[in-house]
Amino acid sequence: MKRKIFNLILGQAFLCSMIACQSQKSNLTFENQGDSLTIVRITHPTKYLLLPIQEAASEGKVKLDTGSPADMAMDVRLAVDSIEYYVPFELPQGVEEATVTIGKVPSGAVCWENIQLSDTFNTANTDYYRPIYHHTPLYGWMNDANGLVYKDGEYHLYFQYNPYGSKWGNMHWGHSVSKDLIHWEHLKPAIARDTLGHIFSGSSIVDHNNSAGYGKDAMIAFYTSASDEHGQIQCMAYSNDNGRTYTKYEKNPILTPFDGLKDFRDPKVFWYEPAQKWYMIVSADKEMRFYSSSNLKDWEYLSGFGKGYGVQPNQFECPDFIQLPVDGDKNNMKWVMIVNINPGCMFGGSATEYFVGDFDGKEFKCDTKPEVTKWLDFGKDHYATVCFSNTGDRIIAVPWMSNWQYANATPIRQYRGANALPRELSLYTKDGQIYMAANAVKETEALRKDTRNIDDFAVKGEYKIDEIVPQTDGAYELEMDVTPDKAQVVGFDLLNAKGEKVKVYLDMKEGKLVADRTESGIVDLARHGEMNVHEKETDDHRKTMSVNYKNDFALGTWAPLSLCEGKTYHLNVFVDKCSVEIFVDGGRIAMTNLVFPTQPYNTLRFYAENGEAQISNMKIYKLGL
Repeated sequence: MKRKIFNLILGQAFLCSMIACQSQKSNLTFENQGDSLTIVRITHPTKYLLLPIQEAASEGKVKLDTGSPADMAMDVRLAVDSIEYYVPFELPQGVEEATVTIGKVPSGAVCWENIQLSDTFNTANTDYYRPIYHHTPLYGWMNDANGLVYKDGEYHLYFQYNPYGSKWGNMHWGHSVSKDLIHWEHLKPAIARDTLGHIFSGSSIVDHNNSAGYGKDAMIAFYTSASDEHGQIQCMAYSNDNGRTYTKYEKNPILTPFDGLKDFRDPKVFWYEPAQKWYMIVSADKEMRFYSSSNLKDWEYLSGFGKGYGVQPNQFECPDFIQLPVDGDKNNMKWVMIVNINPGCMFGGSATEYFVGDFDGKEFKCDTKPEVTKWLDFGKDHYATVCFSNTGDRIIAVPWMSNWQYANATPIRQYRGANALPRELSLYTKDGQIYMAANAVKETEALRKDTRNIDDFAVKGEYKIDEIVPQTDGAYELEMDVTPDKAQVVGFDLLNAKGEKVKVYLDMKEGKLVADRTESGIVDLARHGEMNVHEKETDDHRKTMSVNYKNDFALGTWAPLSLCEGKTYHLNVFVDKCSVEIFVDGGRIAMTNLVFPTQPYNTLRFYAENGEAQISNMKIYKLGL
């Protein structure tokens, strides 16, 4: 990443403790008080202090010191041995001097000679694996989507965000907006970590009736503050500038667990018309809890649901609660509880399940037995899926595209974390059961820049298309109808000149759609992480578990073809630099997987085993913004 470099003459400042040295050109004074504390004084501060980062380093404590009790130290992995990239630390403007304190960083660390002042920060893409058309942060870490809400022609996507490095930490609500769910404008973080804790996941609503007293159509955000000191508590904030900035409620928290529960987070608030009240669903360890309120500030407990339901073992997180018509019939409406779990994925790690049933304003009754699990996505990299509020009849969900088993170790530096394509949700019946489909939103059709039509063909053995779309840079969509006929296996490989490939095929004997990424490119992520651990967002945010990244990443995922009608299967396959998303029959099967090829996949190789199959209505679209 190119940076504006300043001539900082700082090296001798750290030979002795308690010595201040004024750089001749930087307006920076460093007072080193040993490894425990360094005071940085900045005269006529620029917009940013650029901090050098080394991801393997321990976290230091960096705080803008204004003398206020609200000053919050951020956890920053300042470079000790080598510099991998920089992050901006915003400084106050229009003041003569600013003070930043830095603790827990060795006096001999290389960061001290390389901290820079600047009025700009270069966010131009420098990472090979940054997607072409998926939403990512400009820099830093991103996980769960939060506070999804539509207002005045804008979709607001808030997200778990660390602006001070590309690993989990310092949870803020990052913020992007879009008018079409495809083109995203990056804005400043909307809600910052504070003395109550990290700003964990939550939701936002448009307060049409001024229930909270902050004005008609104010935007209200609900989130979990999480810290060792306060635990996990539910808080709120309001915005009167269309979600750009939020003011935190002066009496936070608005809800704490009545039983002292440790894992109590991710509030989703929605309007329940029959009761003319606001309802909240909160993840509470291994169940969900319902609450109601008339003013969005005082909440009454109603009931709990989920203990013993779905895949086991699990940890319930990031709930959503939506109502949908069955098979498009608005006279037959069902409630759906979306539950994100970690662990519990059928392929390991984190995943999203759902329950269909009825809700009487107090309790949710599930249609299926506790042991029945219904998956919203059958890939390895689909988590923390939640829906936009205020979108009328459309229910649009956005997942985080990663897995907690290796999220901190993906071979990326400038940013980490992407959202999968937005999906429109619907209910359909199959074999007497109600299932939820998740299809790519129709707005994705605007990504199509060039189209190549492929004549219908039969596959027996192998059929190869050498060049998918010229100059795609790894961003395209495949659309086709696949009729297996008598073939026991029919599918295709996405591959490049190095032989790296993703295998996508229908196994008719086993009744499965399979996506195999065992040879997809970089699959041993341990070589690209600092150690063989992964970090999971908990209240102490430092719980670690030993894992083998290669075995956790290099695998195949599968989905039951019984969810579809059979005979002919309609596939839409979206490929984008580091991901492959498959939608079958309008989202009856959705499958989301990360991949890290060292060259774009530019060849298609079809094959069929033990019989002939038909490929028809095939189109190849070059995609771009």
